[in-house]
Formats: sequence, structure tokens, C-alpha cells
Amino acid sequence: MSDSTRFAAFLWEVLKQQSEASSMDWLGLQGEEIQKSQASMKFFLAFGKASRYFKKEPLILSASKIHEAKSLRPGFSPESWDQLQAARTYLLLQYPSQDEAAWMKSVRQLFETADMHELKSLYAALPLMPFQEHLVARAVEGLRTNITLVFDAVALNNPFPAEHLEEAAWNQMVVKAIFMQRPLFQILDSDRRANENLAHTLVDFAHERWAAGRSVMPEAWRFVAPFLNSQRLGDIRKVIATKDPLQVEAALLACHQSPLPEAKVLLGEFPELKKEIESGSINWTSIGERFREANP
Repeated sequence: MSDSTRFAAFLWEVLKQQSEASSMDWLGLQGEEIQKSQASMKFFLAFGKASRYFKKEPLILSASKIHEAKSLRPGFSPESWDQLQAARTYLLLQYPSQDEAAWMKSVRQLFETADMHELKSLYAALPLMPFQEHLVARAVEGLRTNITLVFDAVALNNPFPAEHLEEAAWNQMVVKAIFMQRPLFQILDSDRRANENLAHTLVDFAHERWAAGRSVMPEAWRFVAPFLNSQRLGDIRKVIATKDPLQVEAALLACHQSPLPEAKVLLGEFPELKKEIESGSINWTSIGERFREANP
């Protein structure tokens, strides 16, 4: 069984538990016809018409299904999808990919003619598509948008960027996510892709924000933590001096994750928070979620 077949079977099983039988009948019929005809127009029409049969309501997955998704494909996070996304991705997975050139041509046309919600489905489905090495430029194109819905589909809950983007493109994505105030904790594999160039950029950004009398998104310090030095530790002390609870927690969590001995000493000056950090009750997800609640 191919990866596409396994992904499609998973999405079908999840969809049938929360969709009307008539909608699933339509989806099954369209999938069969797409496979048989191998005509791009049939695929395009079905992809567009899916909105008549499926809603933009959250796709509900049990804990076991979330685990199954990760076992099918590391980083696969359909719990962040809606039902229409899942249906459209199912149709995409039915389109024959034996001929790489034909498949790439059809998908390129679909990207270029898609509306905002169709683009959301396509970009979120990148990690399930074949020929991913040829889709990197397409992902970068999606990250250039100022449409939050589309940017999020590429950047958040999606393993594709961490796996395929070069450092410069990855760094640009993170910086743009900060400018757009997106939930950074939903950028997958952030710790593995942290790098000195990004840390340098974010420290400079922090200085600019402070000079303008503005604060810095607390999650940004996650990307600086592995590259703390004595000079940057001064920036961490400045964050702590704000006495803003989220900012302080982020600064101390950065100290916890830093290999710098002086950072460990600074963390030790806050024994209660140190204990919460070491127990895992304070982490980047908890900080990000609370920041998002305070800044909807």
C-alpha cells in the first residue's frame, strides 16, 4: 500500500465519523472517478465542489487517532485541520502520481487558480504530497503572503518547513511569524532548526522594539536560548526586569535551555520558577498559549 493510499484511508475513516452519509458517498464516487479518468479537469472540479458537501468545522480526532496520524507520517497534524481540508486532501491523494511531470503540472495549476480556502488545504497537505523536493519553492511562495490563513497553513502544525527549507527561508518564516504575531509554539521542530543567524536577527529585533518602547513576543527567546552569551544574557536580564510574568517565564526558560553557565546561575535566583520549569509545567507551549489568550 502506497503512502498516498494509507493517508487517504486514514482521512476517510476520520471523515466518515463526523460527516453525512450523502457527503461520504459523493466523496467516494469522486475519488473513484478521479482515479479512473486520470483527467485533471475532473480533479479540479471535485476539489472545488467539495465545499458543497463538507464544512469548515474542526476535524475532531481522538487521542488514538492523533497518535495514528503521527505514526503514519511524523509531524502529520490533522487535528489542526477542518473537515473541508480533509475532504480536499483525500481527493488530492486520489489523483494519480505515476507521471511526475503530469502530476506537477496539474498541482501547479491548482495552486495558481485556488481561492484562499483551497490554498489553505493545499499548503497544509504539502507533507502528504509526492515529489516534495520539487515543492519547496511553492512552500516559500506561500510564506510570502500576508493572508494569515494561508501563511499559517504552511508555517504552523506542518512538518514541511523544518524538513525542506534552507536556513535563510526558515529564518524568514520565523521572523515573519513574529511580525504577524502567530503562535510560534505551533512551528514544528523549532528547537532542531534554531541557528545563530536567527538568534542574531531576533536580538537585533528586540533592541529595535525596546528602543521604540515596545515589548518582544516572549516566545522569540526560544530561538535565542541555545546561543546565549554574556552579552545576550544582559538582554535576558532586561526581559526579567520587566516583571511581566510571561516575559519572565520565557527569559528563565531560555536560561534553562542554554548551555551558558551564567544562565544557569541566573535561573537559580528564581527557585520557584526554576522548579516549575524543571517539572515541565512552564514550557514554550504554555507560554505561547497564554500569550495568545492575552493577545487574540
